[in-house]
Amino acid sequence: METIRAALVQQRWTGDKESMIRNAVEHVQTAASMGARVVCLQELFYGPYFCQVQDADYYSFTEQIPDGPTTRLMSEVARRHGVVLVVPMYEEEQPGVYYNTAAVIDADGRYLGKHRKNHIPQLKGFWEKFYFRPGNLGYPVFDTAVGRIGVYICYERHFPEGWRALGLAGARIVFNPSATSRGLSEYLWRLEQPAAAVANEFFVGAINRVGTESLGDNDFYGQSYFVDPRGQLLGDAASDTDDDVVVRDLDMNVLAEVRDVWAFYRDRRPDTYAPLTTP
Repeated sequence: METIRAALVQQRWTGDKESMIRNAVEHVQTAASMGARVVCLQELFYGPYFCQVQDADYYSFTEQIPDGPTTRLMSEVARRHGVVLVVPMYEEEQPGVYYNTAAVIDADGRYLGKHRKNHIPQLKGFWEKFYFRPGNLGYPVFDTAVGRIGVYICYERHFPEGWRALGLAGARIVFNPSATSRGLSEYLWRLEQPAAAVANEFFVGAINRVGTESLGDNDFYGQSYFVDPRGQLLGDAASDTDDDVVVRDLDMNVLAEVRDVWAFYRDRRPDTYAPLTTP
């Protein structure tokens, strides 16, 4: 099997959508120049994390996917650089119906589909139910130029069921674009994704925003990283204060090695799990 060079992009909020998009495009170019074949951006990448407040003015950040301008632009960026892109955005399905979504674009610029965030938090500083409907597309995986990948967005990482669904569907890499701040769950940042990588025997790319935004006192701490199916970080995590591009080599041979040793998929007992789906 091959080695896949993959990249994560974390950004500070610049104050406007246009410069966020421009900076992201430059970061993708940087990653591609370093040999990356797949790049994931952060949650709601072109805006502030507006869920720190409840304000209908931020509905204006929505775009249609795939027919909106940012998806079209990123499709051209993917084609130009020959990279697979995971692009998290604020999606308008129709007026008044909005989702927290990540578009997946193949290395030839083709739009492959999207994941809509299924688990939506509602607590101080994370008023997401004001902005998003829960996703209705399940846990799709995408056949890309780097193989089968999945996406799980931020708060979803606290729920093991979706990780497993992506693994069962054959995901080799799962990206978790996030907006997570110091305090409440920082101690979980280097616990949950490595645990998910081990339990489901795939690579995880964990991406976080960085910096304090004027909408609230959430201090996004970055520290984006890749973790392998053994639960080991691949190199250092990214900066906790600045924009950063994390580029790492993912050895796909490790997948087969781990699954031969820890046969979790073989030893599953779905016949015993029915109570887990009872409300």
